[in-house]
Amino acid sequence: MVVLTGMRRTGKTTLLRMVFDKIESRNKIFLDLDNIIDQKLFDEVDFNLIWKNLKPFGINPDEKAYVFIDEIQSKPEISIIVKYLYDHYDVKFYLSGSSSYYLKNLFPESLSGRKVIFELFPLDFEEFLTFRGKELTFSRLFVEKEKERNYFVFEKLKNDYKDFLAFGGFPQVVLENDENHKKRMLKDIFNAYFEKDVKSLADFKEITVLRDMILLLLQRIGSKLDISKLSSALNISRPTVYSYISFLEQTYFFSFISPYSKNVDREISGTRKVYACDTGFVNLFARVDQGNLFENAVYNCIRHFGKVNYYQKRTGAEIDFILPELDVSLEVKSKADQRDVSKLKSLSEKLGFRESYVVSKEFVDFENVISVIDL
Repeated sequence: MVVLTGMRRTGKTTLLRMVFDKIESRNKIFLDLDNIIDQKLFDEVDFNLIWKNLKPFGINPDEKAYVFIDEIQSKPEISIIVKYLYDHYDVKFYLSGSSSYYLKNLFPESLSGRKVIFELFPLDFEEFLTFRGKELTFSRLFVEKEKERNYFVFEKLKNDYKDFLAFGGFPQVVLENDENHKKRMLKDIFNAYFEKDVKSLADFKEITVLRDMILLLLQRIGSKLDISKLSSALNISRPTVYSYISFLEQTYFFSFISPYSKNVDREISGTRKVYACDTGFVNLFARVDQGNLFENAVYNCIRHFGKVNYYQKRTGAEIDFILPELDVSLEVKSKADQRDVSKLKSLSEKLGFRESYVVSKEFVDFENVISVIDL
């Protein structure tokens, strides 16, 4: 089974329909569980009758079938049905939902080895350019990204990056040209998150408190979480703060990264830093330092490289991002200078990292500097 999840309005339904159209078999069906008529197909107590219910929709039970089900969180009991049909019939499922918080509970370990989960996020800058019809080949290796630094390419694309930083990477927002319409779309996405994900998935008594927490966290992007301050500001208990943070992380609204340590226990227990899923939300609902906003945008462009940490010594020396799986450290600067490069290199070598680079918002032509355009 293929399970597609991610933040609302990141293109999951569009992607599912693209895959649906590419499957040459005619023995296929696309169902949307936000539609109560499609939900009704799964109301049978005898799951074998559900399979028969698909016959009038063109599904031949004697051939391999392809069943696409969108918005599966709208019908919680669907997991039992899917598992039964998968085990008893020749069927391949493609499923989508907007919350790992829900999906991890929906598909238990009994389905281990029978499912693969893909996560979809708002567009990174490379994808942003593709949506704007500006194809640019981005290297997967950081050492190559450094070599690709080019002033003329930077000048050509810097206004695109400015727009990416201001309005983020939700596909429909990227495709819209009018700034007022972009802001309206971002508000609609935020409202849809509350109406569809928060109200349907969460069992929180005070939804307004969760909203207030989101607004507080947007003010704190790039900063360390202070659970006590959040608890005090919202007048809720620390356990409640932790439960809200878990929900916000697993519904993809925020990411929380841990400090790098070779001691796993110390890493897990360390104070985490917070980043929003999209800088468009940050600009719309908060006033933050432009350096922190830029740092958030960089995070959103590197998270697909794997695990991301940060590093801070007790003396205060810090590295913005560590990519331990790639043996790479990154420092984020509005305009890198030679001191930034030397400082990062010295600290990274002491930690044993093979590569270190300063990511610069403005163009500078130094070694060990990556232009944000190439990230």
